[in-house]
Amino acid sequence: MPSAFRRPSWDLLALEQRAPFEFGAFLASSPVLRMIGRGDEHPVLVLPGFTASDASTRPLRDVLRSQGYWAHRWRLGRNIGPTPEIVDGLRTRVIELSTRHDRPVSIVGWSLGGIYARVLARAMPDRVRTVITLGSPFRMRPTDGSNASALYARLRELHIPSPAELTVPEEDLPPLPVPSTAIYSRTDGIVDWRACIDAPGEQRENIEVRGAHYGLGFNPAVVYAISDRLAQPIDDWRAFEAPVWLRAAFPRPAYWSPAAR
Repeated sequence: MPSAFRRPSWDLLALEQRAPFEFGAFLASSPVLRMIGRGDEHPVLVLPGFTASDASTRPLRDVLRSQGYWAHRWRLGRNIGPTPEIVDGLRTRVIELSTRHDRPVSIVGWSLGGIYARVLARAMPDRVRTVITLGSPFRMRPTDGSNASALYARLRELHIPSPAELTVPEEDLPPLPVPSTAIYSRTDGIVDWRACIDAPGEQRENIEVRGAHYGLGFNPAVVYAISDRLAQPIDDWRAFEAPVWLRAAFPRPAYWSPAAR
């Protein structure tokens, strides 16, 4: 593992043009995806990526609803980073949903949304059931780079100061207090995939898929993995194992090694 994360190459960035084709594959496979769910009607909050809004997560939320979950949008407009309105709004939203359903909330976060999800899980573990991140670079430090760094820097004056957990390397923080799944792609053209993976440990796992960063929210393999993870009983967590007929879509995942820093 490198000592610092750099932005993916221009070649990988160009491959982000695959996202519309992945959406087409999602539309073709959505009837099957809707049938495979085993939802228990627990609440799921879906958070969009950087610069995106609830419109980007609607396809995923529609599938999750059809599978038997209360899938919710975040209702905080466009994700321009940790503004005071977004930070306060996220905490309020988690409290609202967990209270309304009288159950902990699963949080699915795409890219920057996944970083929020992990912060929320550490801040209120009694209200969060599980965390699933999609291409979320939760190991990035301020000195690291991505193909979204320049735009993020332009918006930084709108952000609150980083909370303590984001100024400490992920490997120096205690493990998340809830089950977590990190889904990533080695051909991510926006962030270094190695910044998106977790270390081995109890109730945490990485799932590798093939695809673009911009397509993770509707990549059929990702949607299948999310459905499988959400369907687990709250007291019987088991690591993801793809069925034989889908194993080609899920390469053997990598895991972070703290010694690599």
